[in-house]
Amino acid sequence: MTNQLYPTLDLTREPVDYGLFHAVSLDLMLKHRFVPIHEQGGTLVVAMADPLDVVTQDLLRIHFKRALRFVGAPAAQIQEVLKKSESGQKVLDEAGEALKVQVLREEDVDEDVLDLEHLTDKDEAPIVRLVDTTIFNALQRRASDIHMESTAVGFQIKYRIDGSLYPAAEPIDKRFASLIISRIKVMSELDIAEKRKPQDGRFKLKVRGRAIDFRVSIMPTIHGEDAVIRILDKENLSEEFKSLNLDILGFSASELSRIRRFAKEPYGMFLVTGPTGSGKTTTLYAVLSEIRSPEDKLITIEDPVEYQLEGVAQIPVNEKKGLTFAVGLRSILRHDPDKILVGEIRDNETAQIAIQSALTGHLVFTTVHANNTLDVIYRFQHMGVEVYNFVSALNCILAQRLVRVLCPKCKRPHQTSTEELAENGLEASWAQRATLFEKVGCVDCNGTGYRGRQAIVEFMAMNDDIRDLITNRAPLKEIKSTARRHGMQTLRESALEKVRIGVTTFAEINKVTFREGA
Repeated sequence: MTNQLYPTLDLTREPVDYGLFHAVSLDLMLKHRFVPIHEQGGTLVVAMADPLDVVTQDLLRIHFKRALRFVGAPAAQIQEVLKKSESGQKVLDEAGEALKVQVLREEDVDEDVLDLEHLTDKDEAPIVRLVDTTIFNALQRRASDIHMESTAVGFQIKYRIDGSLYPAAEPIDKRFASLIISRIKVMSELDIAEKRKPQDGRFKLKVRGRAIDFRVSIMPTIHGEDAVIRILDKENLSEEFKSLNLDILGFSASELSRIRRFAKEPYGMFLVTGPTGSGKTTTLYAVLSEIRSPEDKLITIEDPVEYQLEGVAQIPVNEKKGLTFAVGLRSILRHDPDKILVGEIRDNETAQIAIQSALTGHLVFTTVHANNTLDVIYRFQHMGVEVYNFVSALNCILAQRLVRVLCPKCKRPHQTSTEELAENGLEASWAQRATLFEKVGCVDCNGTGYRGRQAIVEFMAMNDDIRDLITNRAPLKEIKSTARRHGMQTLRESALEKVRIGVTTFAEINKVTFREGA
């Protein structure tokens, strides 16, 4: 039946004033399926899943004590608005607040389903509720890690979002730190009595209908134990990786062309370098996604296998059982692979086998921790690898970092100054061909001004000139100069190009690259 009294709104198109949510509790909105939308001529507009529910209307008039106008909206859209709002943060704040006023006793409740309704259950043990809410809110805010830190003044919970840490809520009384860590240990099946040694574990929860893995690391500090929880949403990643390719990672056209060329070489080593969390694995998986073929056998050995690629044999490292990178790589070679991915080269043995594989007809993709393309050479020397063999096997080196991308919903044009340009080692003329933006902050980006990340890269293609210089131990300055003559763009130059076209900011690139000439 058509309802003439209460029009129905499409909340995916209707602007919502999330600031109004502070005046009403989350559990009340969930229970009665409504959200305040905006104010209109002194009247508060409220969207209800059932706008004919007069009992709820009377309840809301008593609660808000002001003029209300009711409209209809689909229940699913109301639920989605609540998820995108700060309501999850509100539950977390309330859960943390409870720990400031009462002493709690840990209860080992193994709950494997998280949703908003579960988190508003007042009968749940406060410690369990806090931990579950922390995890749920981290997923809502697209966090990759949860950091729990014991300090002299309290217990701080932080989220790593797009590579940066943000406080999840106000610090909790340090008396409750051990209870929270114990809850994490129980979930991860770790020893709750052991407080002087690091421990590693994992657990799995079902959130919004899909299973999510969490890796846990516990570490003792002078103020107590710290925990870091890594979120591995494999099902979500699998969906993303179905369409994963190099185009969506933010590489420039020239960088893409060179990467794709070397990814299709018949043999040799394609090496990616950078610190932990710089996107090395994602880049290699994007490469594999593009080059995999039923005609070729692709085998990977990783620690751990964080996401799965169809048609690729993937082996997880298990050092406790004796399956190291070196042992696994030897076994891989007996399976007649065409292309091999070695998750990381950490020692001389793995390096030697990988190099020999590249020299004997296999295309080897791998990573190593180093600051830039030239530092990789010294990294292999430090592992005791003969330089001549290394450069003979090497096709290219890709050094990589990630920079946060300005939120497209709220970024605004930025007029740079001569002083700002000089601080970044740039001439005033540089700004004449630039379209600069600055961060603002909105609901979509959690107020950070950034949403998502893109790669900046330094790609050095090996050729006879560069190989000769490395083998003859020429100065790094000379090697770098030769590489640039052959088309290499430095990390700083790649980063500045992102700023020039309005993708990111000077402040962001200065976190991951040196200011040349500043």
